[in-house]
Formats: sequence, C-alpha cells, structure tokens
Amino acid sequence: MQIFEAIRQDHERQRLLLKVLCETSGASEAREDYYKSLKKELGQHAIAEERYFYSPLMESDNTIEDSRHGIAEHHQIDKLIAKLDETSMSSPVWLKTLKALQEKVEHHLAEEEREFFQKAGKVFSESEKEKLANEYKAEMEPIRE
Repeated sequence: MQIFEAIRQDHERQRLLLKVLCETSGASEAREDYYKSLKKELGQHAIAEERYFYSPLMESDNTIEDSRHGIAEHHQIDKLIAKLDETSMSSPVWLKTLKALQEKVEHHLAEEEREFFQKAGKVFSESEKEKLANEYKAEMEPIRE
C-alpha cells in the first residue's frame, strides 16, 4: 500500500463520520459518541499526515507551498473543533459550526486527493510511498483499537 491509499482510506472514514454526525440532533448520546470519534480521527490524522506526508514534501520546491497550505487548513479545522467543544451540542450554533467543519474538511480532502496527491506522486519514489504508508498507518494504529 502507498501513502496515498492509506490517507484516502482515512478520508473516507472522516467523510462518513461527518455525514452521520450531521444527521444527529440535540445533546444525544449518539451525537456525543460520533463527535468523540470524529475528533480523535481528525486529530490523529493531522498529526500522522503532517509527520509522514507534509513534512517530507516540504523538502521539495515543487510541493512546499502545498504542504504549508495543507498544514494551515489543519489549523483552521482545529479552530472549528475548538468552537464545537465550547458550544452546547443542543444549540443550533453547534450544528451550524459542524456544517462549517464538514465543508472545510471536505474541501481539504478533495484538494489533497485531486491536486496534491498528483504532485506528491512525482516527488516520492515507489519505496518511499510504501515506507511512508507503513509509518502513517503505525501512527494511526492507537485509535484503531
């Protein structure tokens, strides 16, 4: 498996969690559980992606700007999560903020998959793509248990 496939699998998990979470209502147990899962998923994914995808790509002139952009988007996502943490789940503001998070995350994932993966594919060797996938997956392992 290559780094792109490993990341794409997690992207699908994030999309699904966001979709399901947007269908919950009020301060329900389901909403709390899905939100905890999403937070854990996005947080660990950002760490692993920055460490095993963006960081190596910052060494290339062709991908340094994209790497910086991706990391900046992770920070924007973190701010939306912090806002959700500070808002009551039963408030309409919570759902509105969640939908803003969904839009930001889906934009970020699509941008990576449609544009950034192609550029990165030209920077990494085949063995690097596999090595980075293994390291990325190992970093994600604690939340898979």
